[in-house]
Amino acid sequence: MNRLFVAYKPSGIGSNLFLSRLKRKYNNKKAGFSGTLDPFAKGVLIIGMGSHTKLFRFLDKTPKKYRATLWLGAKSDSLDIEMIEQVDILPAFSDDTILEVVKSLEGTLEYTPPIFSAKQINGQRAYDLARAGKEVVLNKINSTIYETQLLHYRHPFVTFEATVSEGSYIRSLGQIIVTRLGVEHGSLSALERLSEGVFRYNGEKVLDIKKSLNIPRNSYHGDFENLKYGRVLALEDLEIQKNGHYWLDNGDNISIIKIEDTTVTYELGRIYVSTC
Repeated sequence: MNRLFVAYKPSGIGSNLFLSRLKRKYNNKKAGFSGTLDPFAKGVLIIGMGSHTKLFRFLDKTPKKYRATLWLGAKSDSLDIEMIEQVDILPAFSDDTILEVVKSLEGTLEYTPPIFSAKQINGQRAYDLARAGKEVVLNKINSTIYETQLLHYRHPFVTFEATVSEGSYIRSLGQIIVTRLGVEHGSLSALERLSEGVFRYNGEKVLDIKKSLNIPRNSYHGDFENLKYGRVLALEDLEIQKNGHYWLDNGDNISIIKIEDTTVTYELGRIYVSTC
């Protein structure tokens, strides 16, 4: 069964365990997801089943949009409410100050990812290592923050949305807000992924993969039997002959090809569009 859809992961469950539940629900052993959400976070998770698990790197899934609530004064090693140690009572800020700091995130940021995150270290999730009491050392990363919006401020809670590049960490954005406000502690009390590129939750409705790819469509003008049976394709038979990745429409299936230095190779052959 080939199926590509957007699921909504609830808070309090890891992405892998949530995927196991979806496998049972759809009676499909071959499934995967793109863009891990750690247990605290909830929201959009792109799911592929069957041959559609191979499509993730070709999907239009950036930028990503998140909604978060930051609890000013709450101290937690996990930077969320899972490990609250203390809560400092802080004086309220003006709405203009909060808005200015939230908007100051826009642009390119360099920061260290939180140790309680889904980032992998030698095949293990950072949050698993941190919970086990092991030392976690992460390198600094760069993120692009395309847009931020302050939704509301009800002291000590700041709720904001951020549209960000792939690989961004919203907990870290919360810490940058804390630092720029000049306070010592702050942790997220809620985190939700609203979208990944063009993908939003729609009741696990099956997606049309021909409308979900982030690579251009090409046209093959040679013998259709070559496509049908995965034979070698000649560059001169393609409408677009520049280097890059393209998808070809074969009717009830697609092929993804790569053109490099006049050579045409299959990246993925005969991915069936039919869904169930």
